[in-house]
Amino acid sequence: MQTNIIDALRDTADGQEADRILRACTHCGFCTATCPTYQLLGDERDSPRGRIYLIKQVLEGEQPTQKTQLHLDRCLTCRACETTCPSGVEFAKLADIGRDLVDQQVERPIADRMLRWALRHFVAYRRRFSLLIGFGRLAKPLMVGPLAPLGHKIPPPRKRIAWPTEPESDRYARAGQKRTMLVLSGCVQPATAPNTNAHAARILDRFGIRLIAASEATCCGALSQHLSHREEARDFARTNIDAWWPYIEAGAEAIVMTASGCGASVVDYGHMLRNDPDYADKAAHVSALTRDLSDILAAEDLSTLGDLGGGRRVAYHPPCTLQNAPALQDHVGEILKQVGYELTPVPDKHLCCGSAGTYSILQPAMANELRQNKLTNLQSGSPEMIVTANIGCQLHLEAASGLPVRHWIELLEPEAMVAAPPVQQPALPA
Repeated sequence: MQTNIIDALRDTADGQEADRILRACTHCGFCTATCPTYQLLGDERDSPRGRIYLIKQVLEGEQPTQKTQLHLDRCLTCRACETTCPSGVEFAKLADIGRDLVDQQVERPIADRMLRWALRHFVAYRRRFSLLIGFGRLAKPLMVGPLAPLGHKIPPPRKRIAWPTEPESDRYARAGQKRTMLVLSGCVQPATAPNTNAHAARILDRFGIRLIAASEATCCGALSQHLSHREEARDFARTNIDAWWPYIEAGAEAIVMTASGCGASVVDYGHMLRNDPDYADKAAHVSALTRDLSDILAAEDLSTLGDLGGGRRVAYHPPCTLQNAPALQDHVGEILKQVGYELTPVPDKHLCCGSAGTYSILQPAMANELRQNKLTNLQSGSPEMIVTANIGCQLHLEAASGLPVRHWIELLEPEAMVAAPPVQQPALPA
């Protein structure tokens, strides 16, 4: 695709990257076959190809409008288009640039601005979000009528796993525990599914792997990135790199992701900070160390876990971030089958469930339609349970599902398993 980017943008980092991505596009239209919003709306402007042209027009000096903004807002950033593009167009990177440029030129309504501000300043901070969820649970009985959909989004409280109380020096000196990995606590997961990382720590402990959560680590930055606050996202990335770096220098061999949405963001740190002289090399190293939890467990001898599933029928929803993000490997299905679960067939498993970070809040009508389609497909094989690998998908599906929706790691720990070390921050190695 030929481009004619305006002088004010041509020599900027964004302008050069957008130009590179645009020139790779051949306008073939293969992307429309896997775009969830195009399948629902049938509008070319709500397809990757159409959005590419809208962004190209803005880069070439055309004034964007609220309609331009709407069509870019409707993009889920699921990246399914990238997996089917024969030319390797990096649409997600172009979409971030395009949304940012449009938001600089088109003022949003005040209600939309306030909602986006609240999402950035509450959801991205785990303590603030935990307080918000706590208040929401108290007020949930009052959420009726027009407020009922909001009440459905508030997850019930989870009973936390009890942890052993042996001295830390003994806990980490147990024979066979020689490997160390980091885990990101995240911002939403601790308040809504607090046992996900705990289950991961207990399972990995059985294979001689100690899991550590650096307390200074915070939001992965994805929320700010997709709400057109990319420098804020880079600040989150720098904070996390600083929190992890002492452990990496001390020998931590991987950064384990139990939420694939966060994983897709962290594996991109090398790209996000490529122009930062102080963080570029560290960010690239962090990206290289980032692995999904299923990728870690797939390398272990899972026969020691025995027949946990006993033939129970389970529907697995692979999140878009695990299906489509480069460098993340999805081994969830094969792991569940190895430990005795039967995976039911799921039609159109490549399509997004509609969660997509904050999408279910900012675009509720589209998100709910996508969710209903996804639940119909997930339940078509008569499973006993739905499992996924991302907290956003888990909460979104759970709010409307008649079946339990869980993180898949919960299925690997029978109730009789002896509790192992909690995810916490021990003293740094000398």
